[in-house]
This record gives sequence, C-alpha cells and structure tokens, in this order.
Amino acid sequence: MTSASPFPNLPDVPSFELTSRSFQDGETLHPAQRSGRLHAGGADESPQLSWSGAPAGTGSFAVTVFDPDAPGAGGFWHWAVLNIPVDVTSLAEGAGAEAGAQLPPSAVQLKNDAGFRGYLGAAPPPGHGRHRYVVTVYALDVEELKAGKRPAGLEDQLAKHLLGKATLTGIYSR
Repeated sequence: MTSASPFPNLPDVPSFELTSRSFQDGETLHPAQRSGRLHAGGADESPQLSWSGAPAGTGSFAVTVFDPDAPGAGGFWHWAVLNIPVDVTSLAEGAGAEAGAQLPPSAVQLKNDAGFRGYLGAAPPPGHGRHRYVVTVYALDVEELKAGKRPAGLEDQLAKHLLGKATLTGIYSR
C-alpha cells in the first residue's frame, strides 16, 4: 500500500486534534461523503470537521482530502481549501459545495482532480479494493497562502509555512 501522505517531503511538525461528526478515524465513510457524481451512491458532501490545539503563531488553516490508493500515479485529490481564518476551527458538513457558501469569505477552494472547485465524494473503481480518504488540516504561519489552481502543487508553499497538522482517515470500497 502506498504512503497515505500526499506530501511526503513536508517537515515533521507537531500534531493537533481533528475530529468529525461525519465519520471516525479508520471508519467507513457514510453515504453523504461518497460521490453521487461518480455513481457511488453518495451526496458529495464534505465531512464535518472540528480541530483544536493548533500551534502558537498559526495564521490560517488549509484542508485537503486525498485518496492515495487511486489507480495511476499520484493518487486522487478530492478537495482542497485554503485561507481558512485562524478563528475558524470547524467546517460544517457540506461546506465543500461548489459555491462554497458555508466557507469563510477568505477561503479558496482549489480544483479537485475531477476538475471543479469543491468536494468530490469517495468513488473508488468497483472491485479495486479498500481506499483511504485522508483528511488533513494544516496550521500555517500566514493568513493567506498563495497557491496554484491544483492541490498537487501545494507542497512547496505548505513546506514554507507549516506549523502543525492533524489527520483523519476514512475508508471506502465498492
């Protein structure tokens, strides 16, 4: 099985607390977090997330959802949102909708690997086995992270500004 980290070259940093009312770490994702667009019987709703204990000096947060088990090289990016203000420590279920209406005004969603800005639910190919959906919250030392249009290009900027991170992993197969 490949590494669950989408960015293996990030520095070692302290971890902080991340929880979700949508799923528990290591648990199968519920239908809301599975894809409807890709016919996996879901609703394409990003999970509810809450975090606490971020390191001192945190200026903003970024959130990503990555499937390291997707076929082909490089995994599959389901969601990336940047520039979440430091005083925001939770996101509602469904905050990753394309319009981003439930996200803070400063937040920026990058294009996922399906080509749109927003959350795409879990949809591993039928018979491909168990996939891990790694949700990571990054604590950053800047209020605004400048990044390209795709999550795969975030590593250099994250490496320069990373203070801490928190991770949960959901599971799904079909």
